[in-house]
Amino acid sequence: MNNFDSIIFDLDGTLWSALDSTVFVLKEIKKRHPDIVEDVSVDIIKSAMGCTFEETAKKYYGYLDKEIREKYTEEAILENTKRLMKYGGTLYDGVEDIIKELSKKYKLYIVSNCIEGYIESFLETSNLKDYFLDFENNGRTGLSKGDNINLLIRRNHLLNPIYVGDTNKDREASEYAGIPFIFASYGFGNVTKYDYKINDISEMLTIFGEEK
Repeated sequence: MNNFDSIIFDLDGTLWSALDSTVFVLKEIKKRHPDIVEDVSVDIIKSAMGCTFEETAKKYYGYLDKEIREKYTEEAILENTKRLMKYGGTLYDGVEDIIKELSKKYKLYIVSNCIEGYIESFLETSNLKDYFLDFENNGRTGLSKGDNINLLIRRNHLLNPIYVGDTNKDREASEYAGIPFIFASYGFGNVTKYDYKINDISEMLTIFGEEK
C-alpha cells in the first residue's frame, strides 16, 4: 500500500486525446496561409504533445521564420481551444469512473504544457471539473512542466504526490520535481524509465490499492 496523498495528471495522452480536433484546425489554418506549404501530419502532432509552445511551433512549421511560425501556431492553438471548449476532446475509456473513484481518497490535479483555456476546456466538457482541485500550465506561468509541478506542489502543500503522463518529457518533469512517475503507455509517447506503468487508466486502481 502506497502513502501518496495526491495525484497530478498530464492531460493529452493521459486523460483525453484532442488529436481529431487538432488535425481539423491545422487543416483550416493551412487553407488561410499560402506560405504553409506542408501538411502537419498526425505523427508530427503526436510528437508535439506535451511540448512547450516554442517547441510545438518548430515541429509544426520549422521551415518558416520563428516569428511567423509562432504566429500561426498561436492562431491554431487558440482556435483549437475554442473548438474543444465547445465540442471537447475524446476521453480515454474509463477515465470518468476512475477519476471519480480516486478522488474519494486522493487529491487530484493537472499540470500540462498548454495555453490558458486548454485545461479549462477539458474540465468544462468532461464532467470532471469538481474532481480536480487545482491545475497549472506553461501558458499561464511561462515555466517548464517540472517547475509548474513544483509550483502546484508548494501552492497546495502536497506532501507525497505522484505524476501521471505519457511522454519522456513527463518523466523528465517528474524527475526534476523529485516525485515518482506513472507511465501511461496508451498515450502518445514511448518511455522506458518509470516507477509504475499502466496500459489502461483502470490500472491506476491497482497501483493505489483501490481495486474492487
